[in-house]
Amino acid sequence: MNTLLSTAIKAALSAGTEILKIYDTNFEVEHKNDDSPLTQADKNANEVINEYLKPTQIPIISEENRQLDYAERKDWDRCWIVDPLDGTKEFIKRNGEFTVNIALIENGNPVLGVIYVPVTKELYFTSSDGKTSKKIVITSENDSVEKIVKNAKEIKPSKASVVKIVGSRSHLNEDTKNFIAEIAKQNEVEIVSKGSSLKFCLVAEGLAQLYPRFAPTMEWDTAAGHAICNAVGVSVIDQTTGKNMQYNKPNLLNNYFLVRVL
Repeated sequence: MNTLLSTAIKAALSAGTEILKIYDTNFEVEHKNDDSPLTQADKNANEVINEYLKPTQIPIISEENRQLDYAERKDWDRCWIVDPLDGTKEFIKRNGEFTVNIALIENGNPVLGVIYVPVTKELYFTSSDGKTSKKIVITSENDSVEKIVKNAKEIKPSKASVVKIVGSRSHLNEDTKNFIAEIAKQNEVEIVSKGSSLKFCLVAEGLAQLYPRFAPTMEWDTAAGHAICNAVGVSVIDQTTGKNMQYNKPNLLNNYFLVRVL
């Protein structure tokens, strides 16, 4: 697991380098069949991550790879789940709130996660044993993994008198508004807005206590953040099953879910 964590960190940092090469250029924006945006940065980041992960001989599910039918995936006991550029809309807006997400899944559960924020150089990752999560602002994407692991600080969730809920200031749907209204009946509530998988990180590091996601997401949007939350004792509950979210499902679309400090 130490080797796999090291590989995932290197892959995320290298992807960040590729993303920033495109970030300040006049890049073009394509649209996929589902109308979601795609840029050269997504493609380049995906290519470099594949180069790092393929030698592990663990199969890869990536947003930008060809998606395999469940018949080909159903017997995998391990797989990588990757979003090479999570928050492409944030990337296009150039607000910095986009990430590289890499997670290792074992028997449907996220056991290792890496999230990198190229603009701010913030790096979140689980320990190799999956029992803690850490954060560091690196000095360079060329920093050694040994230096990163040594200097990273452990993060922990927190409870607070004011319940901070991660959401969007301008695009809260009715389900989310109703959920917040119920919480507000007994607690003072503050909405915290953030892009991409950074929503998970806010809860994991104690800057928010709840993240209700009552809108569509895919497994690559959540797997790395879920791993980081798992390692600090924050639950990520599927609102359909009432259980922990699972991965490498027949349908890679997630059900609605709730991230909360236990």
